[in-house]
Amino acid sequence: MSWLFLLLSGLGEVGGVTGMKLSDGFKNWRGTLLALASGFVSFYCLSRALQAIPISTAYAIWTGIGSVGSVILGMLLFGESRDKRKLLFIGMIIVGVAGLKIVGGGH
Repeated sequence: MSWLFLLLSGLGEVGGVTGMKLSDGFKNWRGTLLALASGFVSFYCLSRALQAIPISTAYAIWTGIGSVGSVILGMLLFGESRDKRKLLFIGMIIVGVAGLKIVGGGH
């Protein structure tokens, strides 16, 4: 269950940054609500995951999910660059996150 909470916390992080982008500096209330609600979900689920997963593993995976998800949504929703080097480094983050899951311990 802890790993599910960690996955949900990472997805909440992606929703939070996407909401911040859509909020236009917190001037758009829908984006602002998305950012706040997603941020709450992200931190709540991260706190639950940390009950069983080591902080070093959980934090690295949380930021990895947030980073990769934000880059992908940036490309899909906001027309950001799809440079091959960028995709290579996203792949490296994914491999690193998978490696941490394998060796990270926890439940």
